Amino acid sequence: QVQLVESGGGLVQAGGSLRLSCTASGRTFSNYAMGMGWFRQAPGKEREFVAGISRSGGSTDYADSVKGRFTISRDNAKNTVYLQMNTLKPEDTDLYYCGAERTLWAVVVANSRQYDHWGQGIQVTVPP
Repeated sequence: QVQLVESGGGLVQAGGSLRLSCTASGRTFSNYAMGMGWFRQAPGKEREFVAGISRSGGSTDYADSVKGRFTISRDNAKNTVYLQMNTLKPEDTDLYYCGAERTLWAVVVANSRQYDHWGQGIQVTVPP
């Protein structure tokens, strides 16, 4: 079983930066390759894809709304995936979730329904 724990959220002024971390336990990235994704969800709305990295680690993808501002990366030695968020905007305010899947090898999965494991979520707030 895989457990995911997010950290690094908080309140930041518009234009600022945050780095979210998602650490996996129960399995290691080295011997149990997982595609990892960051999603966000507002109350009453569906979970929205933000960024993902493939199981192979060779592919990344981003939502159009965050391209050029957010960067996803992974550190297999630390079993952790990161989301570096720069030039934050009020519309980035949301609850952010980390997810893990084992659907495809070299392609980023953007459909939240294909993710098997989720973290508890972490709040990011960017006041207007």
